[in-house]
Amino acid sequence: MDLTIKNLGLQDRFAQEASLYGGLFLARIVSQSKDLYRAVTEKGEVFAQVSGKLRYEAQDLSDFPAVGDFVMLDRECGESGNAVILHVLRRKTVFERKAAGTALDVQVVAANIDVVFICMSLNNDFNLRRLERYISIAWDSRALPVVILTKSDLCADSEDKISKVLCSAPGVDVLTVSALTADGLEPLKSYMKPGATIAFIGSSGVGKSTIINHLSGGEVVTTGEIGSNDKGRHTTTQRQLLLLPGGCIVIDTPGMRELGVESADLGKAFTDIETLSAKCRFKDCSHQSEPGCAVKAAIEAGNLSEERLGNYLKLKKEVKYDRLNSRQIENEKINSMFSGKNEMKKMRKIAKDKNNRRHY
Repeated sequence: MDLTIKNLGLQDRFAQEASLYGGLFLARIVSQSKDLYRAVTEKGEVFAQVSGKLRYEAQDLSDFPAVGDFVMLDRECGESGNAVILHVLRRKTVFERKAAGTALDVQVVAANIDVVFICMSLNNDFNLRRLERYISIAWDSRALPVVILTKSDLCADSEDKISKVLCSAPGVDVLTVSALTADGLEPLKSYMKPGATIAFIGSSGVGKSTIINHLSGGEVVTTGEIGSNDKGRHTTTQRQLLLLPGGCIVIDTPGMRELGVESADLGKAFTDIETLSAKCRFKDCSHQSEPGCAVKAAIEAGNLSEERLGNYLKLKKEVKYDRLNSRQIENEKINSMFSGKNEMKKMRKIAKDKNNRRHY
């Protein structure tokens, strides 16, 4: 199948916005290597670089083009040199995380995706708390999250772990596949409609690239061998957009073991806790030691795990402090402890009066 903009998920909303830029050409970003992008136009592939104006006006990393973005170029073929990216069209969906090593910058993992396949193996990579982070960010991206569990054949207690995943992923489809034998891949195909864009996301070596190869019917992505510790050696070093024979578009991403939260939809990812919270005696219940806490009651009854509540509260705090500087974070902590600065001043005044009385 020829690779052109028309079969890479082009929708009317992008075509209409593109029509506002006369003299420019619509393209979709399919890969990035440092400052050089590979894009696909109506006439095929072209290499492109960001314009000086776009670079100057960018507030953070998320303003730069990412794999999956629809952009406007100054040319639609590369015969006279690299194209220049002048505009990034408005994103329909965006999966983003905090960039590694920075306090405020965010990194766009994939843009304009319809479904997020969150891949996690049932053996060495199994981590419910990280899975909850992935699901929270996926819901916030406005794409549909689907959990793909791999390597069940290498796990002795797979049924118990699958049960735990189902409790940690309410409202999310959970599928079990074997990346090695391709067993269980059929249910995935119901999401892989022509023109749909699906991002494969997860830690290194869980089998994302192997699954993509099975679905494509050939080796479109290089895969690593399985090591002696049952961990795959991850070979995807950059995000890349691929067109499968059936017309579905997939984005393979490098492994992400650490996932800083930029923003998250906790209401959907933790719908069980949010529903219980509505039954607490106090509206501002912190689910710690307040009487009449429905969340703590559920934990005592064995209907909710202490670890899941702990991760919920941790993510809630991360999202609350998102993009605040150190002084703003300190003020938020004061507000949480003393219901605002005025209450803090009262506490200081009381302490000062007590100290003065000691000297009489």
